[in-house]
Amino acid sequence: MRIRKKKWAEPELNACRYYVKEPESYRGRWREFFGNDHPIELEIGCGKCTFIAEKAKRDPDKNFIAVDIKNDMLGVGRRNIERIFSEEGRTPDNIALARFNVEQLDRIIAPEDGIAVMYINFCNPWPRLKHQKRRLTYPKKLSMYREFLTKDAVIYFKTDDDMLFEDSVGYFEEAKYHIRFITRDLHNSDIKDNIVTEHEQMFTDEGIPIKYLEATV
Repeated sequence: MRIRKKKWAEPELNACRYYVKEPESYRGRWREFFGNDHPIELEIGCGKCTFIAEKAKRDPDKNFIAVDIKNDMLGVGRRNIERIFSEEGRTPDNIALARFNVEQLDRIIAPEDGIAVMYINFCNPWPRLKHQKRRLTYPKKLSMYREFLTKDAVIYFKTDDDMLFEDSVGYFEEAKYHIRFITRDLHNSDIKDNIVTEHEQMFTDEGIPIKYLEATV
């Protein structure tokens, strides 16, 4: 998603207690950041953070790391987190925001961190053949994620893009994940308590079915 430059984003992030300016320093130590041993869930390419904010609000006994490459996006995300938590009179105490290139995720997440759940929501489809290895569901990346996922971890994947989804089904199988649930029309499936992201709402309004799968290690 493209986003205009926001001069206020970086100053606000730097003043935010749950923004991690140097996430590499917490590799293998994320439980120290949160100050507890609660399960850790991870969203990569978190965008405007409405999804992860709602997840963290609903699940106070879990910790959430949200990663995106753009500070401008994370700045908007921080404001959304504050707004969503304030609706219940809470302050965000189980979220970490980190700016980082998710293609190098293993530089900030280690096996010791034990990620229990991972979310990949509406990532860049990279349709051109020469760029497809940059997809966040590409087999090489799925193999990287396996290094820090727990033995019973789940990856949740959503997209509007038909080609990306069909290719990703093959990627998960190639990387030896088990697809425990799959649907090509999420909103007409049996999935309950789905949190609708900003992209999801936009594509749904356009009449585009949302593709979704759950894969276990």
